[in-house]
Amino acid sequence: MKALLIDDERLARSELRRLLAAHPEIEIAGEAADADAARARIAELKPDLLFLDVQMPGEDGFALLESLEPPLPHVIFATAFDEFAVKAFEFNALDYLLKPVDPARLTAALAKLTQSADAAVGGEGAVRTDRLHAHDKVFVRQGEQCWFVEVRTIRLLESEGNYTRVHFDGAQPLLFRSLNAMEERLDPRMFFRANRRQVVNLEWIDKIEPWFSGGLLVHIKGGPRVELSRRQAQAFREQMSL
Repeated sequence: MKALLIDDERLARSELRRLLAAHPEIEIAGEAADADAARARIAELKPDLLFLDVQMPGEDGFALLESLEPPLPHVIFATAFDEFAVKAFEFNALDYLLKPVDPARLTAALAKLTQSADAAVGGEGAVRTDRLHAHDKVFVRQGEQCWFVEVRTIRLLESEGNYTRVHFDGAQPLLFRSLNAMEERLDPRMFFRANRRQVVNLEWIDKIEPWFSGGLLVHIKGGPRVELSRRQAQAFREQMSL
């Protein structure tokens, strides 16, 4: 698999080269120190994977990705600042690594390449293997407020157009990511699509009661009530063996 290293710091690129020497499946096809050079190298080399810094002179890593035509290579961010993790999540990055890069974290990030390839071979019906698990943590940011959130504490996700409102620990930030995209990363054994607008965490359900036309009304601990249509209520009963 061909990789391109994009970082304005020569020492950071050299260190990443050293660490990747332990992974012969990764061929380092080239390097770039800024977005302009990276665009030219991507067009020339057509890499499968980008190791991408966030903060660079001129355009940052996110601006670079936004300027590229799809399909995009896989992306693993490498940055000295964890504050960019949530935006990396929005760009569907395979992973983000904090500098100095830990060899074990690099190995785990590269393992996701195999998982992603397996899911692609399986087609639309394949079960994604890069889903977030209960004790995984995600970085969430809205304006100047930031949270590092354990997935199991997210009790509800609600669609608001192209945005998703995430409910956890009394906070309800709005993320620029669709509910469908968010749902793809969540474990279906823990999160259930209640209706077109809402996904609920099954572990946070406090009470269930019958509702109109064969539906169900679900009470979320510390949150709102959520309506399940008759169709979704039936799917819920089957999943929960009710």
